[in-house]
Amino acid sequence: MTQMPQTPLLDRVRYPSDLRKLEDRELPQLAREVRDEMIDAVSRTGGHLGAGLGVVELTIAIHNVFNTPNDRLIFDVGHQCYPHKILTGRRDRIRTLRQEGGLSGFTRRAESEYDPFGAAHSSTSISAGLGMAVAAELDQTDRRVIAVIGDGAMSAGMAYEALNNAGALDARLIVILNDNDMSIAPPTGAMSAYLARLASGRTYMGFRDFGKKLTAYLGKKVDRAITRAVEHARGYVTGGTMFEEMGFYHIGPIDGHSFEHLLPVLRNVRDNAQGPVLIHVVTQKGKGYPPAEAAADKYHGVNKFDVITGTQTKVKPNAPSYTSVFADALVQEAALDEKIVGITAAMPNGTGLDKLQEFFPKRCFDVGIAEQHAVTFAAGLAAEGYKPFAALYSTFLQRAYDQVVHDVAIQGLPVRFPIDRAGFVGADGPTHAGSFDTAFLATLPGFVVMAAADEAELKHMVRTAAAYDLGPISFRYPRGEGVGIELPERGQILEIGKGRVVKQGSKVALLSFGTRLADSLAAAEDLDAAGLSTTVADARFAKPLDHDLIRQLAAHHEMLITIEEGSVGGFGSQVMQFLAREGLLDNGLKIRSLVMPDIWMEQAKPEAMNAMAGLDRAGIVQTVFRALGHGRIAEVVG
Repeated sequence: MTQMPQTPLLDRVRYPSDLRKLEDRELPQLAREVRDEMIDAVSRTGGHLGAGLGVVELTIAIHNVFNTPNDRLIFDVGHQCYPHKILTGRRDRIRTLRQEGGLSGFTRRAESEYDPFGAAHSSTSISAGLGMAVAAELDQTDRRVIAVIGDGAMSAGMAYEALNNAGALDARLIVILNDNDMSIAPPTGAMSAYLARLASGRTYMGFRDFGKKLTAYLGKKVDRAITRAVEHARGYVTGGTMFEEMGFYHIGPIDGHSFEHLLPVLRNVRDNAQGPVLIHVVTQKGKGYPPAEAAADKYHGVNKFDVITGTQTKVKPNAPSYTSVFADALVQEAALDEKIVGITAAMPNGTGLDKLQEFFPKRCFDVGIAEQHAVTFAAGLAAEGYKPFAALYSTFLQRAYDQVVHDVAIQGLPVRFPIDRAGFVGADGPTHAGSFDTAFLATLPGFVVMAAADEAELKHMVRTAAAYDLGPISFRYPRGEGVGIELPERGQILEIGKGRVVKQGSKVALLSFGTRLADSLAAAEDLDAAGLSTTVADARFAKPLDHDLIRQLAAHHEMLITIEEGSVGGFGSQVMQFLAREGLLDNGLKIRSLVMPDIWMEQAKPEAMNAMAGLDRAGIVQTVFRALGHGRIAEVVG
């Protein structure tokens, strides 16, 4: 374990009010100390590293210039908020990041008054900021609102909807575009900084406003012609034409690691801007930590690591990850079927589609942070006879639900939905938990909804989805490693709507949907030992249900328990609806449905979260004993 970094200047800064007492010349040293503190903290906890390192100077500059928390500072996504947390009264807890009972890895309203808006999904900051800016105007309050959004997040349509609305409202909103991939335009050194200071100054802004008022007297046509000519001319110099057309006053690009560039521009905007302003700031992911600078993608999210070498601590898995099993199976099927294509929304590594891109680059599409577009794009491909696999995390698929309904399901288009990160996701907490996909997909007519019980089942479902052309089909699988089962050479095509009995008993039936099967089998051992002969079945399908299997379990067992790592309204609700409709509850069958609890569960290790939810071995046994009125729970479970 490395020694704690020396931070004499940072030790004087607990809140932004302390930061504002420092001289401008002291801020570079403060940035170095904040960076050292963050590197040390994340090396011990794991978390998002590269993005936060890239905004250290920007975060310090904003808190120095603006009167937070009265002025509202919103970070898009929140991956980059660790320096912000260090400077806003949470430094003493920074080494609890993403740990059970610790700080969230994202901004969170309940955590601090300096987090005015919680964010863990992309491209929401401008919309939220606009709402706050309009509220300040309605309240007649002199409050600034600053939204910091990355260039990647600007690939989502919601960001442009908000920009368009903000420009039309002429709202007093400051948007800082954090361009950390240099994907829009690089800064042009001293000249760029000079132009930014000039354009953000009182003289230029005042002249611009006077010109707008003057031309307004000349009529709308003349006004628009002159305004467009001026803004186009300035756009050729500053690169701001697109944002100017949307009603924003554009400044930059400027160096986001230079206080000499940042401070005067932010102060000018604070003092002079009356309408919406966009400041284009260029930063470098991983700034100040050589391993992260050299491999920004690998240091976006990290495990614990050695600060000196940058080597990340990785536990050697006992089995391949579900994501890698999916990726390999998809490549295998794509090699045999040229109609198979893959679609990801800015997550090629996270979803495993980088492997498909390696082998079939022309058949793999990264559409950026645009899940809605990804789904309808897939629908268009399916309409032309292709077999699109739209691979999305469960929590991100939520953003495209309208497209799933209208553009895919109603038209019966055979889009395949591999749903990664289904269930609890550990340190990322409730914002990234895959809780609702079964519930919101199983309600749609004609949808096939599957869940893999293990990595072998996942291979079967990839091949099943590839072969299924009658409508939309999904299959879910969790984050992390499989159970270590032997993998088939190639997946089998499953019969749609048919589950399987894994273990036969006579008194209790455990019907699992997804990866709770291993715990169900372990629980069955305990129940058998207690004299309760137990059947274990793998449902495979939440829709269509295996009616014959459910009838058999209901008719020949005293008790039926459904088990799923998903919210209420999902698989268990589908089973209950079927049993009620068929009159199968009239014979005294005891039935219980184990689901994720109806709360937002905070971050912890997935196994701990499943235990708290009662979805593990002990929880299943306890549910059976309580339902049957047995009093020997402790001795059986213990």
